[in-house]
Amino acid sequence: MIQKSSGWGRRILTYPAIHPCDSISPSTLLNSLIDLGGDICSYKSKVFSVNQRNARETFRQIANLLLFLQEIRDTTPDLPHPVILSLSELHLTFQKSRCLLEDCTRDGTRAWMLVNSDRAANQFRIVIRGLATGLATGLDIFPLSTVDMSNEAKDLVELIIRQARKASFEPDPDDKKAVKDLMRILNHFEEGIAPDPIEIRRILDYLGIHKWSSCNKEVKFLDSEIGTEFSNGENKTKLELLCSLMGFMSYCRCVIFDTVDFESQHLNGQCSNISKDLKGINVDDLKCPISLEMMSDPVTLSSGHTYDRCSILKWFRSGNATCPKTGEKLTSTEMVPNLVLKGMIQQYCAENGIPVVVSRGKNRDISRTVMAGSSAGEGAMKMLAGFLINKLVNGSREEMNKAAFEIRVLTKTSIFNRSCLVESGTIPHLLKLLLSEDSNTQENSIAALLNLSKHSKGKCVIVENEGLDLIVHVLRKGLKIEAQQHAAATLFYLASDEENRVLIGENPEAIPGLVELVKNENHHCKRNALVAIFGLLVHPENHWRVLASGVVPLLLNLLRDSEREDLVTDSLAILATLAEKIDGTVAILRRGALQLLVGILITSTSRTGKEYCVSMLLALCVNGGLDVVARLVKIPSLMGSLYSQLSEGTSRASKKASAIIKILHQFYENNSSSASVTSVLPREQFVHVW
Repeated sequence: MIQKSSGWGRRILTYPAIHPCDSISPSTLLNSLIDLGGDICSYKSKVFSVNQRNARETFRQIANLLLFLQEIRDTTPDLPHPVILSLSELHLTFQKSRCLLEDCTRDGTRAWMLVNSDRAANQFRIVIRGLATGLATGLDIFPLSTVDMSNEAKDLVELIIRQARKASFEPDPDDKKAVKDLMRILNHFEEGIAPDPIEIRRILDYLGIHKWSSCNKEVKFLDSEIGTEFSNGENKTKLELLCSLMGFMSYCRCVIFDTVDFESQHLNGQCSNISKDLKGINVDDLKCPISLEMMSDPVTLSSGHTYDRCSILKWFRSGNATCPKTGEKLTSTEMVPNLVLKGMIQQYCAENGIPVVVSRGKNRDISRTVMAGSSAGEGAMKMLAGFLINKLVNGSREEMNKAAFEIRVLTKTSIFNRSCLVESGTIPHLLKLLLSEDSNTQENSIAALLNLSKHSKGKCVIVENEGLDLIVHVLRKGLKIEAQQHAAATLFYLASDEENRVLIGENPEAIPGLVELVKNENHHCKRNALVAIFGLLVHPENHWRVLASGVVPLLLNLLRDSEREDLVTDSLAILATLAEKIDGTVAILRRGALQLLVGILITSTSRTGKEYCVSMLLALCVNGGLDVVARLVKIPSLMGSLYSQLSEGTSRASKKASAIIKILHQFYENNSSSASVTSVLPREQFVHVW
């Protein structure tokens, strides 16, 4: 009956509890209650950064209550059925107590729990009052005088009730002082005043945050909460406080901690294997029960079942207030992000070459990060930008590397951070570091520039500071394959501007460098290089350059050999674009690609991949003439796949498939008397309507 609580399975400072079923026996419920109490007491060994005194009192009360419950179990094997009411109330209270203790000890939530210490203290008070109520209810039904137990046990339960009713659960005075100090620092950020590092360290020490990795966990948690708050459209004051705390923690992570201790980060080229064992996983568990498609933003309801956010939102907007899977009426429509499942889905998709669909939910739209979210958050970021610039200019080699790394982290998902760091002048200094002889510094710098290239002004600053040549240098001669991979992705974002597409194409090393990267075994390298090439093809003059690089046979081999859907689709996109011109058609046909393309059209499960196949076949028919059409007419399986695209394909694929079908029918009609042409075309049937 007991289920281990998971910090990721519910939102912090929420206390869901499942009422025991009505048919449960008193003895089973009692055993479950004792087990749950033991689980609660196991939290004694964990670190409580706030509400320590209230937690100690809770442990004391529950430990005493456990002694009483254990004696009940030992002395009264046949409990009367009406006692279930009391035990059920205690069970609910125990569940909420465990959630509260879990929140107080969960990694990454210490700053948020500190500013919510008043709220947590009130929850401790509610929990203990619940214990008293549950016990009192039980004694009304099951008087102690009727139980064969020691007098000490009877005195103990009466003591528990008295103490629980009188217990005072107030915020710890030390918590209040820490909150006051933290708010003073946030005010300094708002006013543009640099906070005293000694005061910052005092708060971090109080919270038990002694390492970069601990601080980073705080930032990640706050970012997740901000996304949820933004998505749910909840109160503005809470959102501003979260943004302020995130600015504070980001500042601390960069300024206070000199050493990055988290191995899975890229500071020193170490990247731990965070891969989870997905063997034996049921893929259906990764799909939304409503849409039956792979979830991109899984959220868990109060019923415990998980759905894709966009699907369950449609369900709610249709007027439903039940769990779609069970029909159970929901106590709340709150949706808790299931980050563990989301990570598994992303890993599964990455390992199997399945493109991850970006959620349309508001919390997935990083446009929310255009603004800092609060004045304190904005002030903290601006001060932090100045600090990082100083390290890039005047720091030691290690400090320059860490500054580049911090910029890389800060700009990964925040538009405001990108804007702030572009405006502060970080780009010219990062470009200089691309020539560093230290492989980690080079990688962190190009990764930071990749993020900054997503900003409109960032693109201009990179080009104005002659950054294209430096980026191509890393693409061709990067000290690590990861640096080359990031360089390719940076060229892709820069190529979103027409002038940059021209400049990149004119660089004699750029396109050959991207083609060379496609040959690398690392699929991330291949993918980044392919999308960059595709982006450059938007400029007509780059067409012949890409052809001259020898990319066609390379891509056709990739289509034959790769099992990754994303790489196949990207390769088809490039080939379809090249096929639009006669020289591209000739290069493709010379490699005998027709049968290969038809095979992909028939077997591919990707609608986008099929669309590119159809586009390419149409271009080959138009540019390749009757010879290509005659060969296609003789492929028996082609027509069925083309007809399926009329109804199942994208709108573009449907139109192009229709055009190919007309070409093939016209060819057959014009050559029907030829013995060399064997019909594989279905006869069209006409119905006359009068």
